[in-house]
Amino acid sequence: MTRSLLALIALVGAVFVALNSLFIVDEREKVLVLQFGAVADIKEEPGLAFKLPFIQNVARYDDRILSRDLDPIEVTPLDDRRLVVDAFARYRIDDVNQFRQATGAAGDQAIAVAGRRLDSILRSQTREILGSVASNDILSTDRAALMLRIRTGAIRDAQALGLEVIDVRLKRTDLPRENLDATFARMRAEREREATDERARGQEAAQRIRAQADRTVVELVSDAKRQAEIIRGEADANRNAIFADAYGSDQEFFEFYRSLAAYRAALLENNSTMVMSPDSEFFNYLKSDLGAQ
Repeated sequence: MTRSLLALIALVGAVFVALNSLFIVDEREKVLVLQFGAVADIKEEPGLAFKLPFIQNVARYDDRILSRDLDPIEVTPLDDRRLVVDAFARYRIDDVNQFRQATGAAGDQAIAVAGRRLDSILRSQTREILGSVASNDILSTDRAALMLRIRTGAIRDAQALGLEVIDVRLKRTDLPRENLDATFARMRAEREREATDERARGQEAAQRIRAQADRTVVELVSDAKRQAEIIRGEADANRNAIFADAYGSDQEFFEFYRSLAAYRAALLENNSTMVMSPDSEFFNYLKSDLGAQ
């Protein structure tokens, strides 16, 4: 009975020692084997691993790509136009031993400590890089190059934490709320000035067009009057020539024709009263040789 009890105790002790000697490394983590607080071994390959029981213990760290969102920060570009920048970073633990030394903690606590220090690095790099360019460069497509510069600087500074910065992105870039009204007012004033300039140029062009049109009208009317006077003069000349030919062909008939035209113009229906001497030449063709006798 005593031997069986001792064997059972020995078996339980062996199992207990084995359980304290074996541990599993997950594929999503890195493990430090610590002995009296110092790093005795680093386990990065997933699977079953061993440690000295009761003397050594393990500290687990996340090996996945982690995300860190920065609180909005205010930057001042070269043109003193303040901007509020919202960014985020992707990173992972590269050197787990250096990460532990830098944070002095393990697990979620170490991630929180490293995150705060990484925030400080990202804010510093963001202010430094964005403060070296104009605001238009930040708001344009050139921001991709600026994000690459921020990432490069963050990689260098994050190495002291044992971190590898994979990517840095600017999610949003806005003006501070207190500057929005002033900016909108300035934009509105600028657009109104441009509209006023456009209207002034339009009125100037309209005046030029009206002046040109008035000049063209005057030239056309003057030319038309000139041509009309020429045509009228030519017609009068032709008429006089016809009269001259008629007078030369038969002087008596021409005088008779002219007298009849004068009678037609003078003796109208409502204007037939005339006071003239009876022997006036006007009545030559109205006289009768029989009546005269």
